[in-house]
Amino acid sequence: MAFTGDFMCSSFKVEILTALHDFTTTTGDVFKMALYDNTATLTAATTIYTTSGELASAGNYTTAGNVIASVTPVLDGTTAVCDFSPDEVWSTATFTAYGGLIYNDTHASDAAVSVVDFGGAKTATAGDFTVQFPAAASATAIIRIA
Repeated sequence: MAFTGDFMCSSFKVEILTALHDFTTTTGDVFKMALYDNTATLTAATTIYTTSGELASAGNYTTAGNVIASVTPVLDGTTAVCDFSPDEVWSTATFTAYGGLIYNDTHASDAAVSVVDFGGAKTATAGDFTVQFPAAASATAIIRIA
């Protein structure tokens, strides 16, 4: 199996502390989500966007993925949380994906942020393929620092 869970990339944890990512809505970096098949080997050790195992440009998917809109981080209690909104939709899509990679397209190396495991094959056939991001709360946000 290609995906073995969701991971905040280890390199991202260090890069956050050295101010290499800006998630603010109006002046921040551009983040993307690329989609992958079951041959991809994305883990917490993933450091950059990769085309290995990425879906081909077909069925309304384009390699390198879609831009996802960052919501300026906030505190939920004592946990910093970040969200992407609205949920990402590939319209009239025809493809199967097993997971995705959120990465910083503004960063010179296309630095990896988070690996997202869909929990198995997810397919759209001439319909919407939607990645629904969890609520921006301390226990659920896609990116959270406690």
